[in-house]
Amino acid sequence: MTSRPVPRGKQPVSQQFQFGPWTLTSTKSHILESEGHEREKFESELELPQLPEMVFADNTLSLQHQGGFGLVFTALGALKLVDAHQDPLKVAAAEEWQNARSSCEHIKNVVKPFDWTYSTDYKGEVITVDNKPGFKVTPTSERIDLEKLKVREKIMFYDDVLLFEDELSDNGSSILSVKIRVMPSSFFILLRFFMRVDNVMIRVNDTRIYHQGGQNFILREFTSKDDKVENIKVSSHLFTDPNEINKHLPLRSETFEKLEFPEEVTTCEPDSTVDTT
Repeated sequence: MTSRPVPRGKQPVSQQFQFGPWTLTSTKSHILESEGHEREKFESELELPQLPEMVFADNTLSLQHQGGFGLVFTALGALKLVDAHQDPLKVAAAEEWQNARSSCEHIKNVVKPFDWTYSTDYKGEVITVDNKPGFKVTPTSERIDLEKLKVREKIMFYDDVLLFEDELSDNGSSILSVKIRVMPSSFFILLRFFMRVDNVMIRVNDTRIYHQGGQNFILREFTSKDDKVENIKVSSHLFTDPNEINKHLPLRSETFEKLEFPEEVTTCEPDSTVDTT
């Protein structure tokens, strides 16, 4: 299964998978239009003077537990964490970016600096319904067993959802996407922000989420890695490959969390079904 943007004018495409008490739903739709109600919503809720070139406003991945709690991943939530008040990366490319967009109706109104690379440490959003109890989020010493994830196991459900992308006006790339993989006994999610400013810097922010069926918690791990290009001593052809370049970037920060279910929620083994609409 591959991920492709939905052409404008087409209805959103959703896929749903049942994993025990969890309903996992991925939705893909068209790029945010340059005007209209959706655009106005984004611009009113964000302080950013300029949005990424491609924002998939209706693209989402959600995990809804029958107990009334879960997680959701959205472009709007991620962009809310972008620095709208200062430019952390003060380099020549910033001026080039401004000049390249000088004809854009929105950039003419820019009167303050902001993070034009759209870097975000977004980890998804905890949600609840009907005022029911939600996750208890606490630091943990437990770790996701990445070696276990390397063991070949049947993939019951997979999807790759693009949230936003920008080419930084030909100065590089900034992209946020979320992938989900469901096996018979567990599910794994990788939310990745990848940013490359040509000849300047590369950054990879990863959020990994893992749940073993029958357990009453989810593990969530966040890592942020980056470095100046001049310090990265590998072939430049790897600079555009997030999976490979990630191995060569120094770790800048990390957090490890346990998302525990409400006490009244009982666990059960997964019973997997899939539905595509």
